[in-house]
Order: sequence, then C-alpha cells, then structure tokens
Amino acid sequence: MEAIMNFLQSTGFAIVGENPLNLVMLVVACVLLYLAIVKKFEPLLLLPIAFGMLLTNLPGAGMYHAEYFADGVINWAELGTGHGGLIDYLYLGVKLGIYPCLIFVGVGAMTDFGPLIANPKSLLLGAAAQLGIFITYIGAHLMGFTGPESASIGIIGGADGPTAIYTTSQLAPHLLGPIAVAAYSYMALVPVIQPPIMKALTTKEERRIKMKQLRPVSKTEKILFPIIVTIFVSFMLPSAAPLVGCLMLGNLMRESGVVDRLSKTVQNELMNIVTIFLGISVGATATAANFLNLSTLGILLMGVVAFGMGTAGGVLLAKLMNVFAKEKVNPLIGSAGVSAVPMAARVSQVVGQKEDPSNFLLMHAMGPNVSGVIGSAVAAGVLLALFG
Repeated sequence: MEAIMNFLQSTGFAIVGENPLNLVMLVVACVLLYLAIVKKFEPLLLLPIAFGMLLTNLPGAGMYHAEYFADGVINWAELGTGHGGLIDYLYLGVKLGIYPCLIFVGVGAMTDFGPLIANPKSLLLGAAAQLGIFITYIGAHLMGFTGPESASIGIIGGADGPTAIYTTSQLAPHLLGPIAVAAYSYMALVPVIQPPIMKALTTKEERRIKMKQLRPVSKTEKILFPIIVTIFVSFMLPSAAPLVGCLMLGNLMRESGVVDRLSKTVQNELMNIVTIFLGISVGATATAANFLNLSTLGILLMGVVAFGMGTAGGVLLAKLMNVFAKEKVNPLIGSAGVSAVPMAARVSQVVGQKEDPSNFLLMHAMGPNVSGVIGSAVAAGVLLALFG
C-alpha cells in the first residue's frame, strides 16, 4: 500500500498544484503547435519549439533545469553526475553557440549570392534594413530592459531566427524562449506585416519602376566572394566571425563544386538534425517563470516594431538612392533587406506585380535579401562586442 501511495504522489496529477502556471504554459504550447501545424507559421522550427515548451512544463518530468544555467554559467558539476535531464544536455548546443552556427552552414549552402554580387548597391539596402535592430534596442532600453536584454530583443528585427537565438543565448539566456517564439512567429507574418508599410512609404509611380536585368556573375566571383567576406568581416568585427564564417563556409561548399556531397549533407541531413535539437532546446527555456510575465508582452510588442522599422529602413534608403542615382531603384526591393530568405523577396515581387503584372522584381529583391543575412550577423557581432 505504501508503494502504491508513493507512486500516486509522484504522478504529474498529484504535483501539478505545486506550480499551476505549468498548465497555462501547456495551453500556450498547444496554441503554438496549432499555429505550426494548421496555420503553417514557420513549422520547421516552431513545431519543435512548441513541443520543447510542452516537455519542459510537464509536472515532474525534470527534462530541463534552468538553475543549471543560471547567471549565464553552466553547472558542469550537476550535469557531470548524471542529474541533468535530456534537454539539459541538448541545450548545451545552444548555450555554447553550436547549433546556430551549424544552421548557418546549411543556410550558406542554400544561398545564392549572385544577385548581390551583380548589384553591390543592394548591400546598402540590406544594411539599412538592420535599422530596426538598433531602433528597437533603444526602445527596449527605454522600456526598462537592461543593455544585453535590449540587444537580444532588438536582434528580432533582423528577421533571422538562428542569429536571434545565438545572440540571446550569449547575452540574455533567460529571454531565449519568448524571443525565439517572437522571432519565428513574426518571420511567418512577413507577408502580412510588410505590405502595408511598403505601400505607405511609396507612391504608385515608385512601385511601378522597372529595373534592368542583372548581369551574369562568373563562377570565379562566386567562389571569391565568401572568402573575401569572411576575411574582411572577421578583421573588422571578430565577434561576428562564428556566424559569418559558418555562413560563408556553407556558401563556398555550394559554389566551389568540388564537395557536392558535403554541400547536400549540410543543406539536408545536418540542417534537419540541428533544427530538431535547436527547436526543442529553445522551447524548453520557455518555463512559466520566464514566459508568463510583462517582459514577454514587451518582447512581443517590440518584435513588431523591429520588423516594421527594418522594412521601413530599406524602403527609405532606396528612395534616397533614387535622388542621386541615374538608374532608378524600385523602393519595394528595399523591404527585402530583412533576412527572411526568400520570403521577403517574394513579398517585394507580389506587391510590385499588383501595380504592374509585367514587372519582375524577384531577382533584384534577392540582392538585399541575402545581404540582410550578412547584415544581421554583423549587427549581432556589434551587439556581442558591446555587451558580451
């Protein structure tokens, strides 16, 4: 009878009363699963994030212990004795910055930097779209967040999930769950968030501007590009070297043509495996204590501001460039400077074709879009150098 009583007292039903907010988090996890499965909001990462959130809030499961990573320090003593849960060990890949960098290798292998090389001016548009990161940083700081917390919230504006996770895991790991959910949810909402801003900042005539076809880019240029970018950015900003270096390694695998097996592996098998581990680990940090507070609401609010400001920054710089340039730039491609590849570029194409069905902006928009990937990594490096 004593054994039966001990069993009953150890069940989740018996101990759920110790922290009833876990039930709220289970509901939140189920809502996110619904958005991932039914609404298809970035399902490849939002689904494992939501399930990681569900696992960490199961009463008594003990899969993740936030106290083992308190104050940014890993408690190796506890982990070494085998007292850690499954997700404690998976989370080491996030905490040590391994998963985001591996994902960047895959992203680089799937990215064609040809449109950026063909039109180097689009690099400026990608840089301008990072304006949202720094304006949001200021806004978050004014709302009472600390410098590292504000930097982590601001990076949502880069529309780059792995970069947001990498930066937050280094600067404000206690905010990792809310920031990851905000970043990937808003990335899925790019087709909803961006068009009203793009239309409000441009005239009908500007949206109808046609751009001439991009020049062909040689294989030599495509091979030299990742090597030169890695060296230049790493010399200028060493803290950005892990992200930029991994991104360019993947791209060099793609463009060199001599390691097709490795290129296919990082695009598929490695990318998929790391995405699963990353999503579950990040979701597990969304405990009731970290998620159910006013800070989370502030993060969700500032995330929208970050996306909006990033979109506006790219569009406004394109309009400014037209004041001085002989060959006019369609300002719509500036909105693609946020690094949601290739979704943001498609939004530029869709909005442009609504004004003129014969106008094809997709390849022109891909230039700022892929430069936004580099820009967000550089912005993360700046923030890490300032607050890391």
